[in-house]
Amino acid sequence: MDCETLAAKASVSPYDLLFQAFLLIPVSHYFLAVFFLFLIFLYNFLEIHFLHDLFTLFRGDPVTLTYNSCSQLYQSVVSKCKVLHGRYLVTPWLSSPHLLTAFLSIFEKAPSVTYRRQIFRALDGGTIALDWLTCSDVVEGTSRMIDCSCSATIKGDKTPILIVIPGLTSDSASAYVRHLAFTVARQGWKVVVSNHRGLGGVSLTSDCCYNAGWTEDTRKIIDHIHCEYPEAPLFAVGTSIGANILVKYLGEEGTNTPVVGAAAICSPWDLLICDRFINRNPVQKLYSRVLTVGLQGYAQLHHSILSRLLDWEGITKSNSVRDFDNHATRVLGKFETVDTYYRRSSSTNYVEKVSVPLLCVSALDDPVCTSEAIPWDECRLNENIILATTPHGGHLAYYEGIAASSLWWVRAVDEFFGVLRSSPYIQRRQKMQGSSLPGPLESSIDQGPYVNVTEDGMVAAVGNEPRDPVQEDMPNEHMVQSKKDDDTNQEKGTSVGLTDKPYPEKHLMQQPDQNVKDLIAPVQRRVDQLSRRSRQSIWLMAYIAIITTWPFVGSVLLSVLKRRFKSFVPASLLRK
Repeated sequence: MDCETLAAKASVSPYDLLFQAFLLIPVSHYFLAVFFLFLIFLYNFLEIHFLHDLFTLFRGDPVTLTYNSCSQLYQSVVSKCKVLHGRYLVTPWLSSPHLLTAFLSIFEKAPSVTYRRQIFRALDGGTIALDWLTCSDVVEGTSRMIDCSCSATIKGDKTPILIVIPGLTSDSASAYVRHLAFTVARQGWKVVVSNHRGLGGVSLTSDCCYNAGWTEDTRKIIDHIHCEYPEAPLFAVGTSIGANILVKYLGEEGTNTPVVGAAAICSPWDLLICDRFINRNPVQKLYSRVLTVGLQGYAQLHHSILSRLLDWEGITKSNSVRDFDNHATRVLGKFETVDTYYRRSSSTNYVEKVSVPLLCVSALDDPVCTSEAIPWDECRLNENIILATTPHGGHLAYYEGIAASSLWWVRAVDEFFGVLRSSPYIQRRQKMQGSSLPGPLESSIDQGPYVNVTEDGMVAAVGNEPRDPVQEDMPNEHMVQSKKDDDTNQEKGTSVGLTDKPYPEKHLMQQPDQNVKDLIAPVQRRVDQLSRRSRQSIWLMAYIAIITTWPFVGSVLLSVLKRRFKSFVPASLLRK
């Protein structure tokens, strides 16, 4: 009997026994297991690091600073910045780069501010909205105004001015811009947000748009503000694509810029690497799709102009930023390929030429601008650059505190500029810069926000009207669109919403001869410097030429001497 029982049990499949065991487990336990597995998947998919923060007792992660070992900027300025030498602790319930970025974009929790708008007219007919915020304009809560004694808008005003360059499809109303403007204006500074063409509620008034590498609008805006406030120190902050534009502008200008300090927040650095990154996996492709929708919305706002210049069907069917750039940006810019546009517009090519104090902030978990594109060595080589990186932060979304009421990078920039402004380092640089800074010059690139890069590397402007040479020598003040309250203000060019004081007539009636002298003087100094350097390098070039060509020249010379002096030289020596 025992043998028969054992044989019956042996004939039963073990999988049947396992299935019967599973049936004994309550269904609710299966739901709990599936829910637990889903949480694990979501934790990894969204890159949540709450457990990491919990294990570190919410101390946060230290900020890593990359700089040149001989940097006077670090010794004199950054070494005194407590925020940069501290830790960044993310808001606990936003412990994910994706949650941070989504919260910044969707909920837009930021202080309420009221700008005063100024309309700037570019020489090519383009319209740029400048939104100003001073300490007297900052609203605390909903009704009470902060009591500040702001300086009047006069030529002798020495109040520091911060110029903000927003990111892609962002404007002065974006949450992170309002965070920055509110914080800096509360310190008594003047803040001006330079909205890109076609943004900020302003229509396109020319056939030109902005792109990631177009710096001419930034150049004109900075020169205009410098002409309006020649005594005021100028600072600049660029965010995302705006950071790429700012760093590229600083590299192009070198020591010729009136900007005395700058900050680049979450810059893409290398657009080609970021393009590869954002199309790599499903999460990044989602960001690409969201950005594309924003670009398509921008194009739709200016349908009347862009539809006659571009393949509108291709724009509407774009599924990624690269597709949109292929059908829109590349076509308007006359670039041969999208990769050409990305390479020519990347700011990483200009990092080594930056000559003003620059703070760069990037998050290693940025889901849009990958850390793979950060030019670590180039930043370390330049003594004017301090690179601050954090393990977490998302894209521009460095929320901190339980209520997520502030951004860490805003505090870091505010402290950096405050220490920089009062340091002897910046005062010495301002004196050196003031002695070598030439007057406002026209850019080497013509007035058009898109350029054509030819095969030989030359840059040519596209789609510009002929300009009056006398008009080019005049400062940018007279190009500001006036608010036509009366005929007098219209003739003198009063700025919109800022002041009723007209621009001084001496700027509108400059003599061409004086302008020519002002332009020639700095150029002549530079030519003299180049000539002195060239004389020193002539002998070095001659030495290199002789060394590199001697094997060929020596053999030819030896053969000639053999034929000419054959009768005077023994045959044994000739054979050698």
